[in-house]
Amino acid sequence: MGKYVLWFDKINKESIPLVGGKGANLGEMFNVGLPIPPGFVVTTDAFKEFLEQTGLGKKINALLKNIDIENYESLKKASEEIQKAIIAAPMPKEIEEEIIKAYEQLSLFEEDHHLLILPKKSKKDVLVAVRSSATAEDLGGASFAGQQATYLNIKGKEMLIEAVKKDWASLYTARAIYYREKEGFDHSKVLIAVVVQKMVQSEISGIMFTANPVTNNLDEITIEAGFGLGEALVSGEVNPDLYIVDKKTMTIKHKEIHKQDIMIVRDENGTTRTVEVPKHLKEVQKMSDDLIIELAKYGLIIERHYGKPMDIEWAVEKGKIFIVQARPITTIKKRKAEETKKVDGEEGKLRELLRGLPASPGIASGKVKIIYSADEIDKVEKGDVLVTTMTNPDMVPAMEKAAAIVTDEGGITSHAAIVSRELGVPCIVGTEKATKVLKNGQVVTVDAYKGVVYEGALNKEKKKEKVVKEIDNEQLENLIKEIEALETTATEIKLIQDVPHLAEKMAKLEVDGVGLMRMEFAVAEGGIHPAEYLRSGKIKDYENLVYEKVRKTAKAFYPRPVWVRTLDMRTDEYTELKGGDKEPKEDNPMLGWHGIRRSLDQPELLEAELRAIKRLHDEGLTNVGVMFPFVIRAEEVRKAREIMEKVGLDPNKVEWGVMVETPAAVWTIEDIIKEGIKFISFGTNDLTQLTLGIDRNNQRIAKLFSELHPAVIKEIEHVIKECKKHGVKTSICGQAGSNPEMAQKLVELGIDSISVNPDAVLKVKKAVARAEKKLLLEGVRKFLKE
Repeated sequence: MGKYVLWFDKINKESIPLVGGKGANLGEMFNVGLPIPPGFVVTTDAFKEFLEQTGLGKKINALLKNIDIENYESLKKASEEIQKAIIAAPMPKEIEEEIIKAYEQLSLFEEDHHLLILPKKSKKDVLVAVRSSATAEDLGGASFAGQQATYLNIKGKEMLIEAVKKDWASLYTARAIYYREKEGFDHSKVLIAVVVQKMVQSEISGIMFTANPVTNNLDEITIEAGFGLGEALVSGEVNPDLYIVDKKTMTIKHKEIHKQDIMIVRDENGTTRTVEVPKHLKEVQKMSDDLIIELAKYGLIIERHYGKPMDIEWAVEKGKIFIVQARPITTIKKRKAEETKKVDGEEGKLRELLRGLPASPGIASGKVKIIYSADEIDKVEKGDVLVTTMTNPDMVPAMEKAAAIVTDEGGITSHAAIVSRELGVPCIVGTEKATKVLKNGQVVTVDAYKGVVYEGALNKEKKKEKVVKEIDNEQLENLIKEIEALETTATEIKLIQDVPHLAEKMAKLEVDGVGLMRMEFAVAEGGIHPAEYLRSGKIKDYENLVYEKVRKTAKAFYPRPVWVRTLDMRTDEYTELKGGDKEPKEDNPMLGWHGIRRSLDQPELLEAELRAIKRLHDEGLTNVGVMFPFVIRAEEVRKAREIMEKVGLDPNKVEWGVMVETPAAVWTIEDIIKEGIKFISFGTNDLTQLTLGIDRNNQRIAKLFSELHPAVIKEIEHVIKECKKHGVKTSICGQAGSNPEMAQKLVELGIDSISVNPDAVLKVKKAVARAEKKLLLEGVRKFLKE
């Protein structure tokens, strides 16, 4: 093994800093025994050495330092200058020699499933795929779909060296720079490795999700399949077959067979060509049922190994399945599974224009803007419906502005589908004729639950309430007006607001502040696990990160209160962050080392968080409060208070409190109050789980999970009564607060504030107003009777 090359059998998930996300996943699967085509990775050390020896590192940093990513011409110019410099620079001799030596060895290998066999006779140069593997790529927290390059059918040493440099250069495409800036990734800290892997002569290829990415159904495996190489599917040039497999029974529950006219193939010289599909194959099912189930079983093995839903690329050669790539699905956590919705009552009013495949759920209206290439993206304005043949990575800036996206081509694993789900934008793909049927400037409604485009705008009152990322400016203004029209309630309505860059937008809502800002959400934007700051001795960097992220929200909402919950990362969460793979393994992380118990074990992190909050108070942002999670005894609260005092954050002048999310906190609340807390906030998800003995992630018993269970209500009632006796504010920030029935019950119990998601503000405020009026009327009637 050399300094700059690692073979798959030497790679695992611990290798991400050296081989990137894609390389680590391939090594991990190779060593599990899955059918992975053999290969090696040119490590990030090689890339760093290249930048150092050529002097390009400083030049790149200077060009990116003050770049305006919203100025497309400026972005494009900087990108092209960086890429040209990388490709033109000579490869350091020691790196080149090591890559060539590995390639020569790979040319001698034959694959037998996951085993590498070295035959006696030498072979000719082998065809390889050369793929990027960035250190922030293919991780659970962000999707870098299409951000860097893949080069296929590379043959010979000169072509390979050139392809490696092109892959390095692809780290600085305009779309990659734009994406990293938007997602908060530090350019200098995202490195790139290069995977070199034997090509599979694909007769059939496709993509498999081990959870349905459109409906978020975790019990379904979705498979898209087409003839030839997979590039035609990802680029959206063909509408693939869709097969849905039931995980529990391992049976095929749904098939959609689509006609395929063209396919991408490789000829005997290794040249990639687009050819016509033979007439007798154009309308047939691409895979046999047996092969579908065999592939689905591989999907289950991969999902169980990683412990999360996976996005898997695969290929079939001579009837044998090969796994080409796997990465976590990045969109499943972003919204809960939702039932298919209709444009209720609108079918008779809006004329149907065309249909396609639902790819990213949601409903939106806007003006059609048809574009055919990235050169036209400046035509797309905020709130337009982007219509195109098929999106590509260069169109991402326009996709972010769009209210909805409609394409002629593609399936649920095409670029448009993947990126739309990541952005939370409604999307319909595979309409075949959207660019011909729809007209520029035409107002349409896109129902991406049903896959239908209607003529005209949807009645605003019928629009579906959306999650935070889907609220556009027009919807926000309408929501503000509706909320303002309501009477002020005695019970305060606050927000659950975790995403710092959305704070200014959310602050426009007529709410009483932020009742929950989770530290871990903000910290995750930095890309590094908090424990890694501790291990590397960079606590000050952690403090600065917390300061910057909390400041955005505190400033946007000032002088309204913002209650920040200190770190509460379970050991099975955020493992995709740098250093997250070093977290200890626990049998039951939900009941394990997290919340206040971990903060007290690692006080340096807690001190950094509290110092950051003190800095905010020192500069006048005194609206920031502190909330300690997962408390079970008064002693924990006392120690947390002592740390506040240690860093100079005066508990007598700062709003501070605890989460009540354990029965232990409920029944020792009097002792906890004596420690000087100013408020409590119920975390009903955990409180319900721990009170009822129900795993809230277990679908089999989900029907038994209810925050309205009498035992949970009695606990809440007990805590509110005790807090009222001692002048301690009460609030709720669990999901139960967004339930109007629960909101009404909380008002009756006398809660001071309710924190909800932005999309639930209106309905909860109405429910609270009704409950308060009802209580007032009952009080008047009682007084009159007396």
